[in-house]
Amino acid sequence: MGTGRKLLNYALQYKRTLIAALLMLAVAVGAELMGPLIAKKMIDDHILGIESRWYEAKEGPKAVNYQDSWYKRSDHFSPGEEKGDVARIIQVEREYYFIPQDLSFDGERKVNNGKIIIERGEEIAVYNNVNQLTNNQLFAFYKPEIPGLLQLIAIYFGMLVISSFFHYGQHYYLQVTANRIIQKMRQDVFEHIQRLPIKYFDNLPAGKVVARITNDTEAIRELYVAVLATFFTSAIYITGIFIALFLLEVKLAFICMVILPILAVWSIIYRKFASEYNHKIRSLVSDLNAMINESIQGMTIIQAFRRKNETKKEFEELNESHFHYQNKLLSLNSLMSHNMVGFLRNLAFVALIWYFGGASLTANTAISLGVLYAFVDYLNRLFQPITGIVNQFAQLEQARVASERVFKLLAEKGTNVNDEQISRYKGNVTFDDVTFGYNENEPVLKNISFQAIQGETVALVGHTGSGKSSIMNLLFRFYDVQKGQITIDGTNIQDMSRQQVRQHMGIVLQDPYLFTGTIASNVSLDHEKISKEQIEKALKDVGAEELLKHLPKGFDEPVIEKGSTLSSGQRQLISFARALAFDPAILILDEATASIDTETEAVIQEALEVLKKGRTTFIIAHRLSTIKNADQILVLDHGEIVERGSHDELMKQKGKYFQMYKLQQGNQTSLAG
Repeated sequence: MGTGRKLLNYALQYKRTLIAALLMLAVAVGAELMGPLIAKKMIDDHILGIESRWYEAKEGPKAVNYQDSWYKRSDHFSPGEEKGDVARIIQVEREYYFIPQDLSFDGERKVNNGKIIIERGEEIAVYNNVNQLTNNQLFAFYKPEIPGLLQLIAIYFGMLVISSFFHYGQHYYLQVTANRIIQKMRQDVFEHIQRLPIKYFDNLPAGKVVARITNDTEAIRELYVAVLATFFTSAIYITGIFIALFLLEVKLAFICMVILPILAVWSIIYRKFASEYNHKIRSLVSDLNAMINESIQGMTIIQAFRRKNETKKEFEELNESHFHYQNKLLSLNSLMSHNMVGFLRNLAFVALIWYFGGASLTANTAISLGVLYAFVDYLNRLFQPITGIVNQFAQLEQARVASERVFKLLAEKGTNVNDEQISRYKGNVTFDDVTFGYNENEPVLKNISFQAIQGETVALVGHTGSGKSSIMNLLFRFYDVQKGQITIDGTNIQDMSRQQVRQHMGIVLQDPYLFTGTIASNVSLDHEKISKEQIEKALKDVGAEELLKHLPKGFDEPVIEKGSTLSSGQRQLISFARALAFDPAILILDEATASIDTETEAVIQEALEVLKKGRTTFIIAHRLSTIKNADQILVLDHGEIVERGSHDELMKQKGKYFQMYKLQQGNQTSLAG
């Protein structure tokens, strides 16, 4: 499905308000385009209509008294009403003259010695019996037109009021619709990234994901608010104007239609270059966001290792590249927007001058001033929507590129969310000949087999990169096995949804992550089933009460991003309380005590004994002294289990575990000495 179709599908979710907005826009534009036609009627019928034929008539409505006779304009007679002798009123230069007879023909007019001379080619007509009208006499002939003029003026202003009202309505509804569409799109993107596998984020910086949710969707919002309104308005304007032009003058309307294919060719050329620049700009914006995000998170390292200049240089290179492509796009817009519109405008007016001035203003085919005014007005109006379209092409391209990036993210295969609740499983875990690698043909786990019985504590030890954390990633179904199977209580975890697998699991990481909120909200994660009493009990059970009691608001103490105002021990205790509050059947401790001081570790070790009762516990540890009481210890080396047994059994074997333990004990003895 194309990008345009996807954008349309989002819009159709709010089609009622969108259609209402577009209908109001159509009414507003239609009312606005009535202006020149009303002006034409005012000029031709009421202002220049004075030069129509006048006939002697009886005294009555719209009859004018002149030299003891009554005259009425030809178009004011009722059907069947008797007409007398004909007369004409004509304008020569700035004066008006009454001629008590009809004109033989019209053409170039002159006044000479009280005579009016009209010339048309070789023909000449001379009118001797003429009278120059005074201002009062002229006003008398115009007086019958005043009610009609006032009526047209009222209609004109009424149309302006209608246009203003509907313009406001369409703008309001279009803004509301656009905001709703983008709200839905951002919600969909955010929900989708929750369903994406962890593997997706391994190679994608957080800043780039953030850019797609914020910057790119904002660019799309402008598409619905500005671009859609402009293009739809312009389409209605151009259609309405061309209809009016064809009604006024067919030949010149056809000449003006040359503008449309020129505009189409221009848009194709523009998109070819603008698309490349916009793709690069959006990509650089993502890179800038990613770098800023990374720099803020690593500010302590940057400052501690005096990497400010290097970081600044990297940022300046990205910023300079972004500036370079923005300038290219700016040059393209400057060259092909106002310049192009100006060229088309001048071309249209040259055609207008040539047609009306050279080809049409002859004695045989003279046009009315009202038609000329309306044509010039419509021609001016024609370039307003064209300018709008041209000015929005840049925004359209940005929105199109941003849409591609957003829909590319949404197209990433995610996992379906299954909210179905399952009963708490016992926690019997079996790894059966499991092989796994993050990259194909590069296994990090090879033929792993072991069993953990409910209530047992299983410790995983080994050097960095031996596969300890990979085992836990597979158990949590952050990744799926490539060979073998993992079962919980005899059920293959791949036959369960990821949500069901994790429903009764808890994890404590070496570097616990705390969210902005309070200590209590970080324990419950705002889960509706965890009461305040349960939160407080969990914190007390892990020994957090003593370490957190000095905080002004206790368990309701605010926590800022990542809990940076708390010590590593306090953060870890909150993480332990979180795991306890959710009452997991399987508990994973991933280097959970590695960054805790000895005093805090003693508190946690006591809490762990309570935590582990009735639960299957997996402990990943480098500090072997913390796992001496584990029921089963698995020693991994290069993705394989090389030793297994209890602490005492492994010490008797005097193998890899024995060497690791003695090495750590020796280091501790050296440090103590």
